[in-house]
Amino acid sequence: MSQVQVHTLRPTSPLTFNVSQISRSDSLSFPPTSRSDSLSFRQGGDGWALVNDLSSLATLHLTASQLPGIDDDDDIFPSLPPLLDGHPDIHLRNGIMNASVLAAKHDPDAEKAFFVGDLSQVYRQHLRWQACLPDIRPFYAVKCNPDPYVLRLLAALGAGFDCASNGEISQVLALGVDPSRVIYANPCKATSFVREAGRVGVDMMTFDNADELHKIARAHPNAQLVVRILTDDTKSLCALGVKFGAPLATVPGLLAKAKELNLNVVGVSFHVGSGCYDPSVLLDVGGGFEDALFEQTAANLTEAIAFYFPDRSGFKIIAEPGRFYVATAFRLAANIIARRAPLTEAHRDDAPPSDKPSVMYYINDGVYGAFNCILFDHQTARPYVLSMADSFHIADSEPLTISSVWGPTCDSIDCVCLATPLPSALRVGDWLGFDNMGAYTSCAASQFNVFEVSKVVYTTGGGFGASEVRSALARFAAEGHGL
Repeated sequence: MSQVQVHTLRPTSPLTFNVSQISRSDSLSFPPTSRSDSLSFRQGGDGWALVNDLSSLATLHLTASQLPGIDDDDDIFPSLPPLLDGHPDIHLRNGIMNASVLAAKHDPDAEKAFFVGDLSQVYRQHLRWQACLPDIRPFYAVKCNPDPYVLRLLAALGAGFDCASNGEISQVLALGVDPSRVIYANPCKATSFVREAGRVGVDMMTFDNADELHKIARAHPNAQLVVRILTDDTKSLCALGVKFGAPLATVPGLLAKAKELNLNVVGVSFHVGSGCYDPSVLLDVGGGFEDALFEQTAANLTEAIAFYFPDRSGFKIIAEPGRFYVATAFRLAANIIARRAPLTEAHRDDAPPSDKPSVMYYINDGVYGAFNCILFDHQTARPYVLSMADSFHIADSEPLTISSVWGPTCDSIDCVCLATPLPSALRVGDWLGFDNMGAYTSCAASQFNVFEVSKVVYTTGGGFGASEVRSALARFAAEGHGL
């Protein structure tokens, strides 16, 4: 088995991680198809590659200045963490190796959990949106993930923003985004929030009740209003109809009240029905766009709009996607900080398999942190092994044991995964990975038990979209935005 000996800028001794195979590569490849695929480092050129089935065995000595993204980053935004280059797998491994160096130096919290955010994935999702829904302008749901790099990139790409509070509005406008690119998509707002939105020039906002209309008439009479209609969301994971949305039977009365108060209703949210009396009509088709079903959803939506609105002159359509943009762009690496297992691990070969976990692993992030999405967003965490016994190669033949995964707090509700197969050889100090951690994770994390919120390592990615991301952000900064 080959070895990579990695020296940081200030180490006293080399740190060795085993990988299955190492060789030079002449071209950039896409990420491996499984977590056990081999890792290849290509020196020189404009990137490093992950490739499969390499035959050359060697020992490669690297310094930190040679690691991808260490010296070639460009601090486009001085107030933000550096923006690195390279495939996220590289930065997951870099983070693990760096944590081992810090642990050897006895640094406190050396093995802290961390995200890797791939901005090229956000960019690719934006291209998918433009290809499938070219006539619908996306207003990114800031509440999903108000990450500073994500907001800057989407602003640079021309997206609008769906904000639910004054804080989100301030965050977006501080980047230099024009207020016309913001919709205040919260039907129930504090009067002071409505007044402040008017002061900063955010006019477009939603409502679903008469009291909200009276409030807006007093605090922001020039607002451009969008009536939010109650929809059937029984097939959604997070049903919002129990809290927001005007039943169709109440809409005519709401529109009459808006007219009586001299308020301007410009559109409808979450419904393709009637009630828009302004010739410049806005239709807000809302959010809920899932990555796996996006093309099908887009096709159905396009067909419905064409059927119900054949003449769309003077007709503006927007949407409020959130998780579609960011869910797949962020991954989390968590360290196994503790383990509970039977004192004797011997077992009879003829013993029947059990679906109950026999080993409990404790990691340094949980439901009070990034995994709050399990409680609030009804998500299911699916761990996989990033490194085990100082190796990034996990053989497919590795014996598995049904295990449970728990967060670091003292609360028994802090369970990340009740039962999942994991290698029997996993021990304290090994690392687990979690994909699809970009939506409704760190944005709702707390610091219960004074555990810090996991930080993010940012990369432009190692494939298509990487240079486009860096160029878009550089142009945005050169115009004086987001600094």
